[in-house]
Amino acid sequence: MSSIASVSASTVNSASSAVSGTVQGAAALMVLRKSLDMQAAGAVQLIQALPSPPPLATSGTLGTQLNEVA
Repeated sequence: MSSIASVSASTVNSASSAVSGTVQGAAALMVLRKSLDMQAAGAVQLIQALPSPPPLATSGTLGTQLNEVA
């Protein structure tokens, strides 16, 4: 199970149905922004955890123009 929490449909519905200009509307949008920020931070961590690709071969007939990994 992934540790990244996705933005729930109820959070989005609450933020989109909130009346703008009210305290409840501002709070709903703040919760939505916070959950989106948390999701983005988790995505950045996953991307940074990816290993770097191996370097391209410098000699030979295979791997000098296309980095092919089996």
